[in-house]
Amino acid sequence: MSTARHSSNAELLDPPRRIPDLDVRDLEKRTRLMRIVTRLIAVSDLGCREIARRAGLPAQKISDLLAGRLEHLSLDELRLVYHTVDPDGALNY
Repeated sequence: MSTARHSSNAELLDPPRRIPDLDVRDLEKRTRLMRIVTRLIAVSDLGCREIARRAGLPAQKISDLLAGRLEHLSLDELRLVYHTVDPDGALNY
């Protein structure tokens, strides 16, 4: 038996990992951060429009966040909102 035959069979059984694994990790980070940020917004004295203004984001982004539309916000935007609502927060995402 040749090793070429074995390696081609191995590729069929265990295809190489691709970029979507990174997307899953990114989604998990965004989900965790979204939960933290929405809780902070709930206890904050700031309104959604004021948070959006201070973060430099459209008010629709904050509405999307509170509605759970995570696909509309990037990790950087979530970090920006987090630091807007809790400027002294020590979150390292």
